[in-house]
Order: sequence, then C-alpha cells, then structure tokens
Amino acid sequence: MKFELAEWSSKIEVGLPEIDAQHRQLFELAATFAGDGEQIRVLKSLAMLTEYVKVHLREEEEMMAACRYPGLEAHKRLHAEFRRMLFDLLENAKQMTLDEIAEAVKFLINGWFYNHILIADFAYVPSVRAASDLPRQPD
Repeated sequence: MKFELAEWSSKIEVGLPEIDAQHRQLFELAATFAGDGEQIRVLKSLAMLTEYVKVHLREEEEMMAACRYPGLEAHKRLHAEFRRMLFDLLENAKQMTLDEIAEAVKFLINGWFYNHILIADFAYVPSVRAASDLPRQPD
C-alpha cells in the first residue's frame, strides 16, 4: 500500500489531549530514525517505539470500549495489523541497514499511522466526546 509520508501537524489532532499527546510522541520517536548512528542504538530505539505503540493502542482500545464505540472490533483489527507490521520490522531489523530501518519506520508512522489517525481515529472521537461530556470540536 502506498501512502504519502507526512509529518506531525495539528491537522491530525483529534481533540482528545491524552491521545493527541501520545500520537505526537510516536511521531517524535519516529523522527529519531535518521538512518545514522550505531546499530545497537537504532535497535533499542525501535524496541522503545514498539513498546510505546503497544501502550498507546491498548489505552486507545480501552477508551473506545469504555464509551461503547460501535466500531471497536474493526478498529482493533487495524491495530492488530499495525502491531504485526511493527513486530515484523523488529524481527527483520537485524538484517536491515540503518537506512532501511529508517525508511520502514517512516512508512509505518508517517504513512500508515498518519492515515490511520485521519480516518479511523477521527471516527471514534464523537463517541468518546458523547460518553465523557467533553466539548465538541468545532467543524
């Protein structure tokens, strides 16, 4: 699948402060993969990114479950796909160059994840707002 790679911007803020902060952190972690440095540092950073993604996705799914978001199961399947892609990268990284790892991380965060936020994450925001008495985001 081909995505246009994008950087963090206010365009993908969903208006839920904790989720927006987590999304921004993922983009900041991805930006540390410049394709230079030593292999050990890059692999440690990749492991840290993987752990952060697991925490973020779990918290996001718990939030959707708490507000009874009707699209939760479909959203979980998207998260499972992302986890699989990230796990595959982690498994294959030892055989990849630093530039290849950097490109793969860019695809995952600045491509796949960016588009996921714009489509799937924005879809659950009305349910979360309705369940938590948060003010509506202006259109």
